[in-house]
Amino acid sequence: MTSPIFALCDEYVTRSAALDPVGAGMIGIDVEFAPATDYGPDGIAARAALISDTLGRLASLPPRGEADVRAAAHLRERLEAELAWHEIGEPFRAVQAPFGLITDLRDSVDLLPHGTDDEWRDVAARLAAVPEMLDGWRASLEAGLAQGMPAARRQALELAVQTALFASDGTHRALVTSYGDGPLRSELERGAEAAHAGYAEATRYLREEYAPRAAQEDAVGAERYAVGARLNLGADIDLVDAYQWGWAELGRIGAELAAEAQRVRPGASVEEATAILNETQYVDSVDAYRGWLQERHDQAVEQLHGTHFDIAEPLRRVDVTLALGSTSGAAYYTSPSEDLSRPGRTWWPVGGDRGRFETWNELTTVFHEGVPGHHLQLGATRVAGDSLSRFGRNSWVSGHGEGWALYAERLADELGWFTEPGTRLGMLGASALRAARVVIDIGVHLDLPLPDGSKWTFDKACEVLRDQGRCEPHRVHAEVVRYFGWPGQAPSYKLGERAWLAAREEARQRLGAAFDLRRWHTAALELGPVGLSGLAEALRRIG
Repeated sequence: MTSPIFALCDEYVTRSAALDPVGAGMIGIDVEFAPATDYGPDGIAARAALISDTLGRLASLPPRGEADVRAAAHLRERLEAELAWHEIGEPFRAVQAPFGLITDLRDSVDLLPHGTDDEWRDVAARLAAVPEMLDGWRASLEAGLAQGMPAARRQALELAVQTALFASDGTHRALVTSYGDGPLRSELERGAEAAHAGYAEATRYLREEYAPRAAQEDAVGAERYAVGARLNLGADIDLVDAYQWGWAELGRIGAELAAEAQRVRPGASVEEATAILNETQYVDSVDAYRGWLQERHDQAVEQLHGTHFDIAEPLRRVDVTLALGSTSGAAYYTSPSEDLSRPGRTWWPVGGDRGRFETWNELTTVFHEGVPGHHLQLGATRVAGDSLSRFGRNSWVSGHGEGWALYAERLADELGWFTEPGTRLGMLGASALRAARVVIDIGVHLDLPLPDGSKWTFDKACEVLRDQGRCEPHRVHAEVVRYFGWPGQAPSYKLGERAWLAAREEARQRLGAAFDLRRWHTAALELGPVGLSGLAEALRRIG
């Protein structure tokens, strides 16, 4: 029999999905299709009211066992963090690039099933609803401006670049073409044209109406940053201490990078080793890139299953998807649907005029986005059954999830998987990038000085990310735009990894010879998402 707490978690997921069908579809919640999310002020108010109502009802429900304790703690922590985000008006300044509401809206179309005529009819309805959803979003932005809550001008102009691309790149038209000449062709074409026109109008609005009234400052300040950090980390941390730790971590990784460069060529600097690898370790076509990625995903599953993890059969395949025309600069993951009919997918941006795809620095991202990273962790929640609440199976804490994915990269190194030329240098470079995220994100938004006493600027952030974070040149701009527009998310990788490594070490020390890594991994994945403040204790309670 379902406990009242689990029933409330289930009800919240159902009601939340009804209020945000686009968001529900993005994370694969199995609910009846609805074409549009109301991004207007009324929709925002309804979602905030649901959060408040659910928290009030949760307070009166006593837990009946350990599963209830975990479910209630997770629901409470997440909803309190989201409510704080609502209370400072963040939904009324939802202007964010390259990831955010607009990207989710565009991707939600591609993620819809489209096999039967009924499914294609849903695709047409979602496309046709894009202008309406963008109208609601603009109404909320206008309300935010009227209340003195603007987003940053830089974000408005960068998002306009993205919406202009969505308007002109034919993304949705290509989907219609894949449908063929069936009876819904004209309906799909009208929907695609409406969606592209909606993106074009959003571009005009951002450039001509919103940007002139937006904030000149990129930094959000201490109050907004603390709320963003709590939402992303599931913990309140000492941000100044984290900033100083980030600089120390950058120095440690930098020394290890310099040593690793010697393995590429004795006497080579990191820059020289990178240049050598860029000219020797690559594939030269989109199809070859996709094939290389899929092969490495498949190898990871084969190597891990039955050794350090027990991978459920539905999770033994990760689909590689190339994000054509993407401006994100970084790969990302979308989880399987609740019923597992939609597979887990990794998305790899191939925008711009890239004709060559370096592979030496991508293997670590395969482990991060696929197995044993996001796919294994998020997929495990899909097959957890009744041990997790429905909310636990469909929620996300960035510090927990991104921290696990970075732990997955570290684990791959511990297992000796970076044997191909340059791939360990690529792993270390990725770790340096995540450490640079800590110092850039916290430093910019809290206006903390750099070690030399200078102040952060956009150009200085790009310089640190490129020179100390070892970010590939084609990614630098998009990455820094992301940090400036998504306060508190970028540090979640490294700070989350730190929490996972500390929890594992605590278990090793506590259990001694009885510690078993495979069993610990199983317990960690069965736990489901949890805020970093409760991670070690939650793992301790389940062994």
